[in-house]
Amino acid sequence: MSAPCGLVAAPVRACYRMSAPCAPGTARLAREFVTAGLVAVERRRAIETARICVSDAVATVVRRSRMPELAVEVTVYDERVVVAVCDDEPGRLPWPRQADGGEGGGSGLALVRRLADAAGVSWVWDGLELVGKQVWFELREPVRP
Repeated sequence: MSAPCGLVAAPVRACYRMSAPCAPGTARLAREFVTAGLVAVERRRAIETARICVSDAVATVVRRSRMPELAVEVTVYDERVVVAVCDDEPGRLPWPRQADGGEGGGSGLALVRRLADAAGVSWVWDGLELVGKQVWFELREPVRP
């Protein structure tokens, strides 16, 4: 399949995917997985930010999803890394909110949006069928000459 008219698809250097239970403890596992993937492709400068962001993304999916499993994907391009936390439940999207100081509910995606170069929530499609959603963020890194 080719890129949409006028768009050029960037070549993928590496892509990693991990499946895990949709549970609070998965955030720690996701941090280690993302770290290992970034070390493997020599993107160490992105590790600290990626670990913080994937923790919040996993927490958001765990809080909102009713599915037993989630997936974490790390896709590496020449100048950027995209990390997505996916589930198979297309409903129950995360919504923008303020961090509430006393309830321990976290910062939602506000912290991810502050730290990442881009972030959002996208539907996942299989052809014309809506099959899930993903919370994603992008970290950009200029190519070294």
